[in-house]
Amino acid sequence: MDVLISVFLGLHIIGIASLLGGFLTQMKAMGAGTARFVPAMLHGALTMLVTGVLLVGFREMDGGTVDNIKIGVKLAVLFVVLALVYVKRDEERVDKALFGAVGGLTMANVFIAVLWH
Repeated sequence: MDVLISVFLGLHIIGIASLLGGFLTQMKAMGAGTARFVPAMLHGALTMLVTGVLLVGFREMDGGTVDNIKIGVKLAVLFVVLALVYVKRDEERVDKALFGAVGGLTMANVFIAVLWH
């Protein structure tokens, strides 16, 4: 079970990298007002959702404990990010504040995962 958890944790990190990487590559465009949500951002958010849910299930099946409040907060933040990216994915330009919010919420999710014990 440990190997399975490690594999899905790696996939979860790849999802985060895709979402955050897509945001970071658009930072210059955000300054110019031409930023858009690239497909990698949507795919990264979906990867995070699926692998995160599976990680919680695997951890509980393995007899480990899960902080349900932390997971709930992370899930709520991810749903907001996913909804924003999904709804605005086809637009040529996304408002700076909205685009920045997605990046900020993504980074907040990373810090919640790392710092909340």
